Amino acid sequence: MRWALVKVCLAVTAMVVIAFAVPLGLVIREMASDRAFSDAERQAATIAPTLTITTDHEELTRAVLSTEPGGRGHLAVHIPGDAADGDRAEGGAGAGPLDIGTRRAAPKDIETVRADGRASIAEVADGFALLQPTALSTGDIAVVEVFVPEGEVSNGVATAWLILAGVGVALIVGSVAVADRLGVRMVRPAQRLAGAAHDLGEGRLGTRVPEDGPAELRSAAVAFNSMADQVVQLLANERELAADLSHRLRTPLTVLRLNAASLGEGPAAEQTREAVQQLEHEVDTIIRTAREQRPQTQGVQTGAGAGCDASEVIRERMGFWSALAEDEGREVRLAGVDRTVRIPVARPELAAALDALLGNVFRHTPEGTAFAVDVHHSGDAVIVLVSDAGPGIADPEAALARGASGRDTEGGEVGSTGLGLDIVRRVAESTGGDLRIGRSVLGGTEVRIWIALHGSRPERGRRGHGRRVGHQRRRELRTTTGAAPRP
Repeated sequence: MRWALVKVCLAVTAMVVIAFAVPLGLVIREMASDRAFSDAERQAATIAPTLTITTDHEELTRAVLSTEPGGRGHLAVHIPGDAADGDRAEGGAGAGPLDIGTRRAAPKDIETVRADGRASIAEVADGFALLQPTALSTGDIAVVEVFVPEGEVSNGVATAWLILAGVGVALIVGSVAVADRLGVRMVRPAQRLAGAAHDLGEGRLGTRVPEDGPAELRSAAVAFNSMADQVVQLLANERELAADLSHRLRTPLTVLRLNAASLGEGPAAEQTREAVQQLEHEVDTIIRTAREQRPQTQGVQTGAGAGCDASEVIRERMGFWSALAEDEGREVRLAGVDRTVRIPVARPELAAALDALLGNVFRHTPEGTAFAVDVHHSGDAVIVLVSDAGPGIADPEAALARGASGRDTEGGEVGSTGLGLDIVRRVAESTGGDLRIGRSVLGGTEVRIWIALHGSRPERGRRGHGRRVGHQRRRELRTTTGAAPRP
């Protein structure tokens, strides 16, 4: 952001400087030229009074040499032949036009000015010649020629251009310096915010951001600090909850320890007492660890949210559960995992969700009950269907409620924590998806996990699409298993 701002300021200032400096430089050159020719006109005007009085060669020569340009050889007077002949006749001179001073302009240019009666500028060697017509006492037109060297026409232009260039460079450097300072003022709070987010991700929960800088970054800093405080509070609540739940194990452990003490002597009794002691020690360790306040060292896995290959995780977990299914005589179907399917769910979370669903199948359906896992990629979402041929769920809404007992799940058996389906639901909703329970083609329960790939919750049309996908998969499973869905 800092260098981008500097580049923008550099480009804008350079365009402004060029837009003003180039026309101004041209104007300065024109002003220098006008100044030089204006001086030449004034110098030509100094000889005009003498021409109106006399055309005598000697007098005109003295008048020309008395002027500053005449003394330098830059002034000449061209008198036509008729007027010159009159004076020379009186003085005994020969006929012809009279030229006083050094002539540099071409004769045709002089005659053109005399005929037109208007001043003109002609290019000559090493400069320019101003040709100014002047009326004589005889009524003829004389031409006064003033030579303007090239150096006088461009006098001071180079210096003015250098000054303009220096001012333009100074403006550009100044704008870049100001832009850099502004960029630093904007970038430093953003860098502190990014660094604090990185530190928070690494587990340094005491990290906070100074609330300074531009208004937008101050708002972001306030939001970040508030979020960090909430994270610390949530972790503290979770630790307290874990400690409280673990502490409840002390009562049954006390009873178990007393009962183990009354077992008498023998290897089995000694092993039981050692196991109870070890279990009590582990519970105490859990309680102490949960109650320890270590906000600066509580690690957070930074790579967990990077996502995983759903097909690979499902194949791995199905390999584990298939061995147990073989022991219980369950038929297992797996489909849709033949290609890589990346989802925005951490590998441990997806594995825990699958274990919760497949564990429910083994826990709440009789041995020999078939089940299937089907994966479908719909472009903007991944749908995972876990189906079984068990008795089904009487009240799916109650089963999705966090903490619902085993009586609300398949088989009506007591002993479930009621957290398995809630874990799966939270995994799906963390991506913008959802979880639904229905009837499977195998006759039992079908749990559909909708995992959104772009972080947006599926719309109604998309959900209908998911149901159509489910129906298509049901037809495929019906073809392979020969089972019919229950009403």
